[in-house]
Amino acid sequence: MTTMPVSGVTPVPEADASHGRDGADLVLRNAKVFTGDPGRPAATALAVRDGRVVAVGDDRDVARYVHARTRVVDALGRRVVPGLNDSHLHVIRGGLSYVLELRWDGVPSLRQALAMLREQAGRTPKGQWIRVVGGWSADQFAERRLPTPAELTAAAPDTPVFVLHLYQSAILNRAAVRAAGITRDTPDPRGGQIVRDRNGDPNGVLLAAPSALILYSTLAAAPTLDEAGRRTSTRHFLRELNRFGLTSAIDAAGGFQNFPDDYATVIDLARAGELSLRIAYHLFPQTAGQELADLRRWVETVRPDEGDEWLRLNGAGENLTWAAADFENFAEPRPELAADYEGEFERAVRLLAEHGWGFRLHATYDETIRRDLAVFEKLAAEGLFPAGSRWFFDHAETASPESLDRIAALGGGVSVQNRMSFQGRVFAERYGAEAAARTPPVKEMLERGLPVAAGTDATRVSSYNPWVALHWLVTGRTVGDLALYPPDRLLSRETALALYTRAGARMTGEEDVKGVLREGFLGDFAVLSHDYLSVPAGDIPHIESVLTVVGGRIVYAAAEYEGLDEALPPVRPEWSPVAHFGGYHAAPVPGGAGGSAGVRQAGLLAEAVAASEQHRLWRVARGAGTAPAPAAFDPCFHL
Repeated sequence: MTTMPVSGVTPVPEADASHGRDGADLVLRNAKVFTGDPGRPAATALAVRDGRVVAVGDDRDVARYVHARTRVVDALGRRVVPGLNDSHLHVIRGGLSYVLELRWDGVPSLRQALAMLREQAGRTPKGQWIRVVGGWSADQFAERRLPTPAELTAAAPDTPVFVLHLYQSAILNRAAVRAAGITRDTPDPRGGQIVRDRNGDPNGVLLAAPSALILYSTLAAAPTLDEAGRRTSTRHFLRELNRFGLTSAIDAAGGFQNFPDDYATVIDLARAGELSLRIAYHLFPQTAGQELADLRRWVETVRPDEGDEWLRLNGAGENLTWAAADFENFAEPRPELAADYEGEFERAVRLLAEHGWGFRLHATYDETIRRDLAVFEKLAAEGLFPAGSRWFFDHAETASPESLDRIAALGGGVSVQNRMSFQGRVFAERYGAEAAARTPPVKEMLERGLPVAAGTDATRVSSYNPWVALHWLVTGRTVGDLALYPPDRLLSRETALALYTRAGARMTGEEDVKGVLREGFLGDFAVLSHDYLSVPAGDIPHIESVLTVVGGRIVYAAAEYEGLDEALPPVRPEWSPVAHFGGYHAAPVPGGAGGSAGVRQAGLLAEAVAASEQHRLWRVARGAGTAPAPAAFDPCFHL
């Protein structure tokens, strides 16, 4: 019996244990287990053998599974939840470049973000870029603003810097503009804008207007890793996701993610038994004009669900045809899609339905959803909907009640993401607070009994931290603390957690084996740093896992459990931003998960004061505000 000193559980003598055949691989005890199982919602102990839960209850229930070779872990009274499952995460693409990225996720001020960038410039070798690829918002900064191209150039004069802000814009320093080959003669691509100065030269700002392809294609000019580097990068990214209690994800594919080339790394890791996250993936036709040919080759080659518990194909999407995609830059007007995209789109959907393939569809606006539903209803008349295949809309921020009824009638579902955590203010400024208060209409989806799963849409649109998304579902607040939703539209903590556990399993047809801690289900769970069910709501984003288990295997360990997880190869290259700064920024603060409200308030004030001093120095350097500071004056002692 190893791992933690425990009392209250006596191992079965080896001689009486049939040589351990009935023993568990892992037993967790002294825990506050939220099982997600209505039949037994709470427990204090559980046992896992051969990847499955074999007992849930208390010490007496697990005692017979504790043998000499059983690893016993004392949870020290901490909250335990089923492993989290992000239903819309670009995990495959994100892993391929994770170690090359400087993450601003969770960084509290622009001042600190620029300092990180300046420091990274000092270690980045010639020919490489510094890339900040999403996961943050200007609203999270004390300064409430974006960096300027001039600030990026000042921080890194000679190293190309590419900073992606959501799917709204990218900011480049001068070196990056040159490295990307953008000149005054470069035309604006379709759906994008190169912002120029008064002389017509590119000033370093790229706008998605509203298509994000200009952002994608510019980033694609940056150097990439070789296959060995991709493998190491992906393993470290999966460990970073495990850090937050994620044990599963549904990969939504995406632009510039080609099959099989860009999937080769996770396939290789799965073959070697080195995945630490269960992945269900989708296939996304990449080339406009040959989408149907790609889909036809795929459906004639493999069938969804023929994978295993670690790696499985879940269907096509999130685009089936490029013409049907509505890009969601809320800083820009809603895009007008082609008037005749339905013809090719119908052929794609028919092909998938006839071959039993499920699919997911990127659809932000109700206008798009209504047009897609009309195609499905036409095919329903032929018996192709509902026909047992899983399909769902992604995003659906402005879906109307009528559209939700139609989705339900056709057997569909919805995967919602916390994009409003990062873009809620911009949405409200364009469409009004009243519209923002029901965007997306999660409550109405649940009231209709629709399958609804939650996710992040990380890594470029928002952060991969699932607790930021759970905070949004529970509080209705953005990362800038803007309240979007009235109290009657908020979810309970238990309901929100179900969207991140059971619901994701339903989207992959695994609801009978995953998402609940019950005998016979997969042994996936997380021991949390702080109790999600009772911690102050404002502290939910600061929760992390201290022990993440997938199939009885410890894949992440911190705090008292540090060192119990599997060793990873060191981060490479040595100059990697991740090697120095890590991933998601979570500065240790005393007083609880994220610290007490008073400590957090003081921290924000400190950032604001520092920003004020920086602004004063900027003014002094330009000849303004040079008057000396007044002499110290305290009216209490003025006689």
